[in-house]
Amino acid sequence: MINRRDFLKLNMLGAGAILMNPWKKWSALSEPWPDAEKMGRNCMEGWITLRSRPSVDSQELGKVYEDTVVVWLREVVGAPVSLSRRWVETPEGYLYAPALQPVFNRPNAPVNDLPVVSTKRGMWVEVTVPYVDIFPEHTPCSPWLREVAQPRLYYSQVLWADEIKQNASGQVMYRINELYGNCGDIYWAAAEAFRPLNNDDLSPIHPDAGDKKISVDLNHQVLSCYEGSQEVYFCQISSGAKFDASGNVVDKWSTPVGVHLPWRKTISIHMAGGSTGAGWDTPGIAWTILFDPDGAAIHSTFWHNDFGVPRSHGCVNARPEDAKWIFRWASPTVPYDPGDIQLSGPGGTIVDVIGA
Repeated sequence: MINRRDFLKLNMLGAGAILMNPWKKWSALSEPWPDAEKMGRNCMEGWITLRSRPSVDSQELGKVYEDTVVVWLREVVGAPVSLSRRWVETPEGYLYAPALQPVFNRPNAPVNDLPVVSTKRGMWVEVTVPYVDIFPEHTPCSPWLREVAQPRLYYSQVLWADEIKQNASGQVMYRINELYGNCGDIYWAAAEAFRPLNNDDLSPIHPDAGDKKISVDLNHQVLSCYEGSQEVYFCQISSGAKFDASGNVVDKWSTPVGVHLPWRKTISIHMAGGSTGAGWDTPGIAWTILFDPDGAAIHSTFWHNDFGVPRSHGCVNARPEDAKWIFRWASPTVPYDPGDIQLSGPGGTIVDVIGA
């Protein structure tokens, strides 16, 4: 277990890093992000079209390419595209909201020393900038690291950092070494991009409340948390996709209906699955509650903003802030070390999935 002194150190680092941050703009950027409080990152492959109005029938003003970060003025209701009517207004025009991950640029003061937890040194960290480039320590084994020219981590991802060094330019770097689901990849990234998790991030919500239940309604793409008959939390989700890219029905991606006992909770895990060319391989999936033997889980999602529409491979995708609340509220509580609990029987908050 992490000792009290190291946990207090993490609390101070996590809470104070932004307030003490000496950077106006993060100097590690090849080009600066917009100077705005809230932004959106194009999280779709290729590009999305900038429109004069929130409609695909309006004038095309240009293309916004993958990972481009734009100013997010407000979300508006516009003409439907697929199943969503959500658009984002930017200073230059309108973009389809499901393709924009909401992001912020909140760099952090680097940590000089890592705490010791159990028999290892390290800390859980969260990405708090739109994205950060990463640099593998050796030849990657994960497809996601091999298939892109410049691999990155994205806003809201949570990972484990286990070493600190300075690069040739004097910039502090953290070594990222995923604890769970990792095939062995290790990579480095600029420390300013990460906020150490602290006590507030993991403290349980309503730990003494009895008769907790998570209800997932596939018909309406929503999730509710109940304490007895009282609903204490509600959010939109994205469950298993009903159709593939060609419009074919894909029952194999459906979220399993029924009452489930969670069998694992983990602060962060690397998920991979599917077939070659049609699979997925994603690091740093935060606030994960696995509830189905085949791997279906409630977890944080950063690769789309299409909540309210089915589009996963069977999991229950949730906004990062929603997934984190659900994770902290659901039983059992996961300690900082090891950051992972596996259950062999009753004891966790049940997940009741109502069919579509």
